Amino acid sequence: MRALPLGPADPSVLVGLGIADDAAVVRLTDDTALVLTTDFFTPVVDDPYTFGQIAVVNALSDVYAMGGTPRYALNLVCFPTKTLPLSILSEILRGGGDKAREAGVSIVGGHSIDDAEPKYGLAVVGTVHPDRILRKGGARPGDVLVLTKAIGTGIVSTGLKRGGAEPEAVLAMTRAMLTLNRSASEAARAAGAMAMTDVTGYGLLGHLVEMCRAGDVGARVDASRVPLLPQTLELARKDVVPGGTKANLEFAASSVEWDDAVEQAMRLVLCDAQTAGGLLVALPAEGLTGLLAAVPGAAAIGEVVAGPPRVAVTVR
Repeated sequence: MRALPLGPADPSVLVGLGIADDAAVVRLTDDTALVLTTDFFTPVVDDPYTFGQIAVVNALSDVYAMGGTPRYALNLVCFPTKTLPLSILSEILRGGGDKAREAGVSIVGGHSIDDAEPKYGLAVVGTVHPDRILRKGGARPGDVLVLTKAIGTGIVSTGLKRGGAEPEAVLAMTRAMLTLNRSASEAARAAGAMAMTDVTGYGLLGHLVEMCRAGDVGARVDASRVPLLPQTLELARKDVVPGGTKANLEFAASSVEWDDAVEQAMRLVLCDAQTAGGLLVALPAEGLTGLLAAVPGAAAIGEVVAGPPRVAVTVR
């Protein structure tokens, strides 16, 4: 993959292939830039309407993470038309459409193919002022790290598939995945956020490592302060963990320093691959109270420090 070209040297491209970030950003005018992203995946819940909603929350999240506002979208659909009734696809698209309308986003078209397994998501176009882009690399030593949603969706959804997740945990997971990151993004910007990313497939620590590398800073995380979905740690202790989460933990080995008091199950949880996860925000300490007051369930989980781009995880 390293040998692939990074694209033309277009001065209008403010964030592109050469920079690892949540979305591409292209300047249109002095006051307006487009935010471009796409995402789709296989079902994470049984109900097709709910799946459609979650897929849209997930796809829009990259725009919110860049400090932008999603505006328009195209449906991306893979569906086995010969083995599943089209009524299921109709429910997926209905759920996606309803969630897009909640976000103020117009779905204006799309594309579909026949595939063996259902998949759904969006290609999204948003806007942001060119001077107000929130990149991963803006964190500075002394900034506080805030997580806006509890983690554990990968582990709880695996528990659901294996029949080991309790109804309370499944309900909490679903509610979290159905919550748009719009208000959290707006609150983070109002609180003076310096850097932001959404927590998705690489897990909390994987995305934090990306922020550290982009900003050439380090970070400290207190595992005891990280909000978790119900039953997440219990399932992890039983090894009810998706393969992607275990792969994330292996990836973290080179960039994360673990305190001996952090048990193996908690290490997996901190690396759990998320769907429609929350935002990870770095902001000055004076903005913390306002952000926590504006976003129910958000928590300060650590801080940005000077030094090499590594993450130290402790339990206080």
